[in-house]
Amino acid sequence: MKQSTPSFYNLAWRWHFYAGLLVIPFLILLSLTGIVYLFKPQLDQLMYADLLQVPVTGQRLSADQQLAVVQRAYPQANVQQYLPPVQADRSAQFVVDNAGQGINLFVDPYRGMLLGSQDAQNNLQAIARALHGELMIGTLGDRLIELAAGWGIVLLVSGLYLWWPRGSGGAGVLWPRLGSHGRLFWRDLHAVTGFWGSLLLLFMLLTGMTWTGYWGAQFAGAWNHFPAAMWDAVPTSDQQARSLNTSTKQTVAWAVETTPLPLSDAHAAHTGSAASQAGSAAPQISLQQVVDTASARGVQPGYSITLPKGAEGVYSIALFADDPRHDATLHLDQYSGAVLADVRWADYGLVAKTVETGVMLHEGKLFGMPNQLLMLAVCLLVLLSAVSGMVMWWQRRPQGRLGVPPLRHDLPRWKTAIVVMLLLGAAFPLVGASLLLIWALDWLLLSRLGSLRRLVSG
Repeated sequence: MKQSTPSFYNLAWRWHFYAGLLVIPFLILLSLTGIVYLFKPQLDQLMYADLLQVPVTGQRLSADQQLAVVQRAYPQANVQQYLPPVQADRSAQFVVDNAGQGINLFVDPYRGMLLGSQDAQNNLQAIARALHGELMIGTLGDRLIELAAGWGIVLLVSGLYLWWPRGSGGAGVLWPRLGSHGRLFWRDLHAVTGFWGSLLLLFMLLTGMTWTGYWGAQFAGAWNHFPAAMWDAVPTSDQQARSLNTSTKQTVAWAVETTPLPLSDAHAAHTGSAASQAGSAAPQISLQQVVDTASARGVQPGYSITLPKGAEGVYSIALFADDPRHDATLHLDQYSGAVLADVRWADYGLVAKTVETGVMLHEGKLFGMPNQLLMLAVCLLVLLSAVSGMVMWWQRRPQGRLGVPPLRHDLPRWKTAIVVMLLLGAAFPLVGASLLLIWALDWLLLSRLGSLRRLVSG
């Protein structure tokens, strides 16, 4: 019996439908939260100008004097991080843990006064970032975002196949037929916006995947390698630099996430001293000494200083720069002030440099406003494509039920595209596992429907 529809296309059509069903809600969420985070500099200035801007009045206080202001206001709080002023007219910022609540405190570095506070987890930017990265539900959310991003690539590949022109002319292919109405209008809008945004969307999905907790961690472990000699003479902990990052705040760059956190030694730098002989810890260096080290080492403004955790913790100076060529990650012994590690752009491998550049483009930081506007356009294209896709499905859904729209019969076999999607499943394990699961469920369902089974078998 001659089959009426190529089984390859049947599978492609269903994959595109399933991918859209899974991905569209996530793409809408990622686009909206991405727009918020994309314009973080402008929104921060608009919403928190009273906390960020200060008048320049004389000599700036030392970092330790600024720290004293915070400790007087919050004597029971644990100070976790210090962000020196980025410019002369900007405030300093401290991040503290006050009875389990994270608080951002802003200090006027000239007048030595507390300007105000901000909930570190429940402000607009922190919420947008947490939603964007892990849906505010931890590891499960991270895996769902990774799964959605991987399926977004499947959606893109299958969508390009469905879009591929099979006739002449660019109407409905390269530009929408604006004079059309109904389903044809929405089809053109969906196909054309999807095509023009496909490469940029692929770029966004791939650069975003590098930050995910499973695939991204495996990718970083495979490619982020530094000379072993960098750590030979340094006592290291069992923690990695990624532990300095949180769902709401990025501290260290992706390229150094897999590097080990060194340990401070309270006695090694003070051999023979009274403190060492007595078995007690040496005194901790001052916060200003850490700032001075950053300046002496040429770290550009915009860095943060993470304070030591415990007796063996280190001071970590980290600059996750808009231009990754200025990235810097330094770890200092909290007692001697010795620089235990100093990792810069020159130490990154080719893959790390490529990823870091891509991430900055993704976040709209590399080329200022033009970069922001380009990424905004991508987000708007994604939103438009998602909405038009939902409208198309609603118009073509099986009458009276929610399901796969009817198949078209005018498309050729696409063995190459099938191979591409299988390769994607192999490259992204979570996608591959879910692809097999959906394929199995789809086959089991179809096996109980005789007419549809004959349609895709043979």
